[in-house]
Amino acid sequence: MAITKDTDILGGEPHIEGRRVGVRHVVEMVIENGRTPAYVSDQLGLSMSEVYGALSYYYDNIEEIRAARCENEKAFDRLSDGSLKPKKKA
Repeated sequence: MAITKDTDILGGEPHIEGRRVGVRHVVEMVIENGRTPAYVSDQLGLSMSEVYGALSYYYDNIEEIRAARCENEKAFDRLSDGSLKPKKKA
């Protein structure tokens, strides 16, 4: 099991090799939402080794994951601002 980056997968964010599950996804579920690694393993179809590998990568690269999250949020905001919205009634 390895963590890898590929610009064609998840916009280049670190992810579990051979899967479209990002380190950030695992971190959000375990650390931010309080899910157990076993729950995440079951829900995402990952081995426990893959879950702990993603968490280990996060702890070794916290700033990289935070920066990726920030970029993702900025991109979402840009897309949201440019989307069609109903006109406001006067």
